[in-house]
Amino acid sequence: MKSLGYLCLGSRFRRIGERLQADTQQVIEELGVSIQAAQYPFLGAIDRLGPLTIGELAQAVGITQPGATRTAAQLMELGFLDMQSSAEDQRRRVVSLTAKGQELVDYSRQKVWPRIAAAVADLCRDLDGPLLEQLAAIEDGLAEAPLTRRAGAVQEKTP
Repeated sequence: MKSLGYLCLGSRFRRIGERLQADTQQVIEELGVSIQAAQYPFLGAIDRLGPLTIGELAQAVGITQPGATRTAAQLMELGFLDMQSSAEDQRRRVVSLTAKGQELVDYSRQKVWPRIAAAVADLCRDLDGPLLEQLAAIEDGLAEAPLTRRAGAVQEKTP
């Protein structure tokens, strides 16, 4: 796909995103967390913005409302989110973190998110130049050392 340049840009972005998400999932599991990488943005959005309706949550995360409904339901099943009627309008349902969800966010903010952010920063550290060259560098970098290996190396360097 590299040789097709801009023609396959979307496919390359998707492949890189899928690879980053898979590697992120491995880091999450290594740290003993039992949620999917794709669910973290929901917890982060509610933590950052406070309780949200499903529509607001979908907008904050950048996905469709049915997708937000599905993921919120999964996180409610796991005990990380709660849904209640809005005090202002009983027809609106508001999603918020449970105590268990807040504990997960607090742990993640300390242990999980910095490790993943440092691994991605390490991957992107030497990027420069035109976009296609940067994408090639990211793809080559992931082939050379996945985020899981980078996350471990970054953690070893940190006192």
